[in-house]
Amino acid sequence: MIDVTGQISAVERHIGARTLPAGQARVLTIAQTYDAPVADVFDACTNPERIPRWFLPVTGDLSLGGRYQLEGNAGGTVERCDPPHGFAATWEFGGEVSWIEVRLREAGPGRTRFELEHVAHVDDQRWAEYGPGAVGIGWDLALVGLASHFATDGTGVDPAAAAEWMASEEGRRFVTGSSTGWTTASVEAGTPAEEAHAAGERVRSFYTASPTP
Repeated sequence: MIDVTGQISAVERHIGARTLPAGQARVLTIAQTYDAPVADVFDACTNPERIPRWFLPVTGDLSLGGRYQLEGNAGGTVERCDPPHGFAATWEFGGEVSWIEVRLREAGPGRTRFELEHVAHVDDQRWAEYGPGAVGIGWDLALVGLASHFATDGTGVDPAAAAEWMASEEGRRFVTGSSTGWTTASVEAGTPAEEAHAAGERVRSFYTASPTP
């Protein structure tokens, strides 16, 4: 059973900006602290046998310079690897390229702060339409999967059960909470409140296919 309120509150969400050679990019950062040592969290994020237990099946070469592919999702190239402190890779999906970086650091005995940064070129029109929740909700779902992985015996989440949960009232509450969190982060980053809330509602409706409770 997932503590929806507790999980939503345990996650930090921030929006920023960065200038890249190709122009201005938006930076989405999501973070959570887990009751697991750094080396174990790094292994969970880079071991192809463990990644499907909390995220998605993955194929390819996860070593430096290798190409990976997540089933039904993004693929890319591993650009940097610094075990057990983190890694960076391209995130290629739908003909577009963005970048992810995972940073891990000790947050007390046996605890690890997981921080993921996703950098992407997103034009103003698409940002106004969908906001950060378009990718942020997906990363929230990944982090709840990782939380569940460390909270259980590590055998993983049954995909059918996960799909059933997403369609449940609890799953819809989780998506709504995630969308609200990203809307708040967007407003804090300078997006006009009305625009941020409208984008958040569109993304929430897409994920839940239902009106606001």
